[in-house]
Amino acid sequence: MKKVLSDMYFLGRKCIFCDKYGLYKLKNKKVKCKHCKKYYSLRKLKREMEILYYFYLEVSARKTAKELNFNYGLVHRRFMQFRKKIADYCNQEARKLNGELELDESYFGGKRKGNRGRGANNKAIAFGILERKGKVHTIIIENVKAETLMEAIESKTKKGSVFYTDGFRSYADLKQFGKHNVIRHDKDEFAKDKNHINGIEGFWSFAKERFHKYHGIDKKNYPFYLKEMEFRFNHRNESVFNLLFDICVRRHI
Repeated sequence: MKKVLSDMYFLGRKCIFCDKYGLYKLKNKKVKCKHCKKYYSLRKLKREMEILYYFYLEVSARKTAKELNFNYGLVHRRFMQFRKKIADYCNQEARKLNGELELDESYFGGKRKGNRGRGANNKAIAFGILERKGKVHTIIIENVKAETLMEAIESKTKKGSVFYTDGFRSYADLKQFGKHNVIRHDKDEFAKDKNHINGIEGFWSFAKERFHKYHGIDKKNYPFYLKEMEFRFNHRNESVFNLLFDICVRRHI
């Protein structure tokens, strides 16, 4: 953890809010900044940072609790709070996507492998839009009916974009929003020049590889786990720990 966050924070010399030196000590290991006038507990900061560091490394809550000798319930709650804060951040960061867009759905959870649009009982249905040379945006949807997908596409993309999908019938009306290119997987078509959805399928692989570590995710929590994957994917070439620190700790401690 010392490699990703300065010891000056933990020693009570540098403020985690304004990033300036000049703290004075209060009772119960609390400090107050003479610049921004905010105060916080060094004991709580240390605990939060230890838990956040394991979350950043994608260690399970159970293993984190064991490694840190913390109560499992505490760690699990903090991990879920981190995910909810990440989801809020992703939603605030979201904008209408445009340009070349890849669209696809995927299924998560459940014991029985579901067919597309059918047999998806007990599974969370995720819809994803990937902006080439940009970011991915995901939402959990109730079903894969045409009206459901068209509503999501209209709210999340700009008209005049170029859309790439497979041949699923629910995408048939996409031409109302822009140019629609279809990749016919049922005819063994997977990629021809720009005509592919390899980007969004790569994101699903990225997400599912990480979901395999979890067992028995409650269906109502899938939106938060999915947003965590969206966040990690979109910021995979950045300093993810510093972003997590800002989103999950600095704004809320």
